[in-house]
Amino acid sequence: MSNWNVNANSFVPNVNAAPFVPGQRYNAQPVQQQQEPADSWDAQDDPSPVPPQQEIAAPVQLEEAPAPAPEPVKEKKEPSPEEDVIAPLAKKFQRTTFVDDGTHKEHVNMVFVGHVDAGKSTIGGQLMFLTGMVDKRTLEKYEREAKEKGRESWYLSWCMDTNDEEREKGKTVEVGRAYFETEKRHFTILDAPGHKSFVPNMIAGATQADLAVLVISARRGEFETGFDRGGQTREHSMLVKTSGIKHLVILVNKMDDPTVKWDEERFKEIEGKLTPYLRKLGFNPKTDITYIPCSGLTGSFIKDRPVGSEGNWYTGPCFIEFIDVLLPSFKRDFNGPVRCIVVEKYSEMGTVIIGKMESGCVQKGDTLVVMPNKQVVQVLQIWADDVETDRVVAGDNIKFKLKGIEENELQGGFIICSPDSLAKTGRVFDAEVLVLDHKSIIASGYSCVLHIQSAVEEVTVKGVIATIDKKTGEKKRAKFVKQDEKCIMRLESAESFVLEPFKEFPYLGRFTLRDEGKTIAIGKVLKVIE
Repeated sequence: MSNWNVNANSFVPNVNAAPFVPGQRYNAQPVQQQQEPADSWDAQDDPSPVPPQQEIAAPVQLEEAPAPAPEPVKEKKEPSPEEDVIAPLAKKFQRTTFVDDGTHKEHVNMVFVGHVDAGKSTIGGQLMFLTGMVDKRTLEKYEREAKEKGRESWYLSWCMDTNDEEREKGKTVEVGRAYFETEKRHFTILDAPGHKSFVPNMIAGATQADLAVLVISARRGEFETGFDRGGQTREHSMLVKTSGIKHLVILVNKMDDPTVKWDEERFKEIEGKLTPYLRKLGFNPKTDITYIPCSGLTGSFIKDRPVGSEGNWYTGPCFIEFIDVLLPSFKRDFNGPVRCIVVEKYSEMGTVIIGKMESGCVQKGDTLVVMPNKQVVQVLQIWADDVETDRVVAGDNIKFKLKGIEENELQGGFIICSPDSLAKTGRVFDAEVLVLDHKSIIASGYSCVLHIQSAVEEVTVKGVIATIDKKTGEKKRAKFVKQDEKCIMRLESAESFVLEPFKEFPYLGRFTLRDEGKTIAIGKVLKVIE
């Protein structure tokens, strides 16, 4: 390779050159030098480079001419996605299997939900500090910046609220992300916005979570505002349930407030008002709900108990102890078909997606298929919680850099699947729907917005098939459905999207219906019609 001229002028083909005749000397040396890059033009001028390639390979043995020869063959395999999908048993399509090497900590995704200003980001910041993910110096820097902006008590939330808009308003707009580890588990905190106009962002956060932490403000008047009609406490609890989260931890925050002063009666009053509503949503108060009093600002009951008599009536676990030790393990399907929900996407030296692995295992270099547009992609790089890695499994929050798809071809709600097991797509489906909050009747022709995992689609009711008696389960033919009724209806959207029957893939079969900025119904897909 020493006789290559690195500073040579770039190669300009001479269109008028005499045709090449085998057997005659034809400036063999220069042609050979220039011919190397022509590999990538194989596809363009197929007929002409073939003879020179063969001719040169024979006389010059020192140059490793045969070595590049297999490369075009490799390259030719890739740009044929149609063949790829038809022949899914090729080596590169084989599903990656999960092998437990003892390094994998159980991954738990927590979403903080609750009414605006209940203190979700502050508790998130306190968690980061108490578990050593944010050091004292960074916290002091945030404290100084917050003081300068006259937002003294907000400094903890700045660990979570990273953009200026959020810091100015003191409100979380996007879903903030952070993570920490305990001895047994790796946690990702998703800090969802509590403000009414950001509910769709909150839905995106809840679809990624395994555990929900509902933050309630114990301050007099604040709990009431959040819980009464129009507050976000009710709607968030409901969305958490519909996104399939089984465990709910309720942190009764601001117990150190002058209007509360660690009063046990106030704690019991909140518990008494909230539990009946959560039971109605389908949470079992004995097994699914845990109440813990705390103070996000001082850190009481988050990791350690407060010194002195404050809250000594509470004998239960602190928050970190509960999520690390007492929270039951989550069932994950590591060897199932790959299902990764695309939550966000952006372009940075290639197409990058942010999402959650719902099932399966993905390794660097794997070939996968994006549904519903059936595009074949290759995973070039993988990050789990912003740390680059070679493998991710069900339950991980991930970032993939993908080859074979442009950023504008992707949308939130697309699903990345194993080529041997593609997700179903459809636009007409039957569903079991429970109407929670709608003043008039719902009948065929009614339109609303459907949220399913992180996809958003406009749907129209094709027809109500039957109502279901909540107590007996008996079905009666019906033409319409009212508030608090359960029914089976056929829904239709303009374009097809990814959805699966609830009994096969629960996380792709649950949905919420929203209209005029509020959640009106929840449901599950029974059958995909077309």
